Amino acid sequence: MTYENMTRRRVLCYGDSNTYGYDPARDGRYGDDERYPMVLQNLLGDGWSVVEEGLPGRTAVFDDAITEGMNGLALITPILMSHAPLDTVTIMLGTNDSKNRFDCSSYLISLGIVRLVKKALHTECWRDNANPDVLVIVPPSITPEYDKLKFREEMGPGCHERCAGIAAQLKPMLEGMAHVRFLDANTLPGAGCSDVDGMHMTLEAHKVLAKALQKELTGSTL
Repeated sequence: MTYENMTRRRVLCYGDSNTYGYDPARDGRYGDDERYPMVLQNLLGDGWSVVEEGLPGRTAVFDDAITEGMNGLALITPILMSHAPLDTVTIMLGTNDSKNRFDCSSYLISLGIVRLVKKALHTECWRDNANPDVLVIVPPSITPEYDKLKFREEMGPGCHERCAGIAAQLKPMLEGMAHVRFLDANTLPGAGCSDVDGMHMTLEAHKVLAKALQKELTGSTL
């Protein structure tokens, strides 16, 4: 297929409730000018088009017996194809894979994310199929305090340890993979989780992540 009439660079943000923009204080959603994909859109300007594809509860690879349709691996192909042509896909998943009911280590969660990345790379959604571009983001880690807060029963014990180990396991797995970039949100000052639930990004974190992504996509230092 040819897309010469579609001149804006297209970025799809694939993720879970943090990409959706879940607001734990209101048990709702951050506004259009607050969620990191839309903040990124404003930073990039008219020559870009950013697509939000965040689903609360989405995992990288696991079917969830409690809520159907959460498996990111099972759904990524039709989602990417429906938004073609794409120039970049960002993937920020792993938090929900750390749920106790999946009984999965940081290492196995990271293997699942790698499998998802490989599927994205080989999906027929790219403007130039010779040059796909996947940017993998490690989400801000769940804080230890989560197990005293609102999602403690849903997540189960041990989630913060599993989340905290993802970056160290995942980065070497992705090194050397063509057309793949890596960003650990935990290295960004201010990109933390809310005190309300210890899991979801604050408004400031959405702004910080958007600025980091703008730099990654354009090379800008602004």
